[in-house]
Amino acid sequence: MKKLILSTVVLLSSLTFMNAQSDSKAVQLGVKGGVNSSTISGDDVGDLSSRTSFNAGLVAEIPISERVSFQPEVFYSGQGFDIQEIDQDNVFDTDDNIEYQLDYVQVPLLLKVYLVEGLSVEAGPQFGFKVNEEIDYQPNDNAGDIDIEDSNVKDFDTSVALGAAYKFNNGFFISGRYNFGVTDIFEDGTVFENVDAKNEVWQFGVGFMF
Repeated sequence: MKKLILSTVVLLSSLTFMNAQSDSKAVQLGVKGGVNSSTISGDDVGDLSSRTSFNAGLVAEIPISERVSFQPEVFYSGQGFDIQEIDQDNVFDTDDNIEYQLDYVQVPLLLKVYLVEGLSVEAGPQFGFKVNEEIDYQPNDNAGDIDIEDSNVKDFDTSVALGAAYKFNNGFFISGRYNFGVTDIFEDGTVFENVDAKNEVWQFGVGFMF
C-alpha cells in the first residue's frame, strides 16, 4: 500500500516538474480539501447515520483534448458511519453518537469533461486503502477511541466516483462528488462475510491548481 501511495505522489510531482520545464501549461497539479458525509449501505445494513469527517490531498489534471482531461488524485478520506442513540437525530458528530471510523487513502482515476468554460463533470473508478479502523463512543473527546485488533473490514475497497466541479480563472475550484462502493467491505471468513455492505460517501470541497 505504501509503495502505491508513494508512486502516485511521485507521479503527480513528476508531472508538475515536466510542466514547469516547458512553456506549456497543459498539465497542472493542485491541492484539495473538504468535508465528507459517509455511511455504509446495502440490503443487510440497518438504520445507520452518516459520519461527518474530512478529505485532503493532491490532484493532477492532464488534458486529452480541448474539453476532456484525465484527472488522477490521491487523498486521505475520513469515512465510516454513526450509530445514534435512540430518539436522537444529530446531523453532525456529537457525543450522542457512536462513531465507527473507516479511514482510507483514496486513489481515483477520473475522466473529466468540460461542459462550458470552467464547469466540468467527472467520473471514474476509485481505489481505497484502509489506514484506520476504530470505534469512537465520544466523537468530541480524544478519550473515546477503541482500536480494533481483529478487523472484519477489508484493507482494500473499490468504488465509483461521480461529480462536478467549477474552476475559476485564478486556479481556485469548488467541487462536489458522490462515491459509491462496488465491493463489499467485510472480510470473508468472518461473521459478517455474507452481509451486503458497501461504502457510500458524499464529498464537498475546494482546491487550487498551480
